[in-house]
Amino acid sequence: MRRFGLLGYPLSHSFSQKYFTEKFAQLGLTDCVYENFSLPNIEELALVLQEKKDLCGFNITIPYKKQVLSFLDEVSPVVAAIGACNCVQIKAGKLTGYNTDVVGFEESLKPFLQPHHTTALVLGTGGASAAVEYVLHKLGISVQYVSRVTSGNAIAYEQVDEKILATHHLLINTTPLGMYPNLTECPDLPYRFLTPQHHLYDLIYNPAETQFLANGKAQGATTQNGQEMLILQAEESWRIWNS
Repeated sequence: MRRFGLLGYPLSHSFSQKYFTEKFAQLGLTDCVYENFSLPNIEELALVLQEKKDLCGFNITIPYKKQVLSFLDEVSPVVAAIGACNCVQIKAGKLTGYNTDVVGFEESLKPFLQPHHTTALVLGTGGASAAVEYVLHKLGISVQYVSRVTSGNAIAYEQVDEKILATHHLLINTTPLGMYPNLTECPDLPYRFLTPQHHLYDLIYNPAETQFLANGKAQGATTQNGQEMLILQAEESWRIWNS
C-alpha cells in the first residue's frame, strides 16, 4: 500500500482527501490511500511516521507549514528561501520538503494580471503568505503585508485607507477569515474604496465566494478563490511523489 495524507489542525473539511481519493479511483490505483492526520500538536508527527511505515508523502496545511521544517532531512530551494513547506516526499526513510503552493498560486494568478497590478497588499503573515510573497516578487510585484498589529514588515488593518488602496490594486487574502463555517467574517478593510482596477484573490475555497470576494465584486473588482490553486498544487504534489 502507498499511503499519502494531509497534516494540519483542525481538518474538519479536507479538499485534499476527497481530491486524491477520487483521483486514485479514476486512475484505478487500488494500492493508494490518502488520509487526514489531524494533529493538535506537531510533535505527534513523529508517532505518525513511526506507525505508518507505508507513508510515501504528505501535504501540510494550517498551522504547520513552518513548524514541519524541523522534521525534514532536505528541503527544495523554494522552501529554503521562504521557510514554509506544504508537501513532503518520503523515500528510503528520508523526508524532503517542497512548496507546491508556489506553483499553484503563480499559475492561477497569472491569467488575471493586468499591467497596473504592480503592487499588492498581502493580508496575513502565516505560512501561506510566504509562498504568495515569493511568487509576487518573482513576477515583479511589490508586497505590503497587512496584519492585526503593526510589525517590521506589516501595517495594521486600520492603516489601510483610500490612499493605500489607490496604489495597491492587488489584494491577496491568506488568512482563514471567512472560511466555512464563519461565512460573515472578512478582513477589516474599507471596501468602499475598491474599483474595477482592483483584483481580489482569496486563498479560501470554501465557500466559493467569501465575504471578502463579495465585497470586492460589489465595487466592480475582479475576484478569484483558491480552488484552482488547490488543484494545481495537488497535481504538483502528485508529480513530486511519483518522481
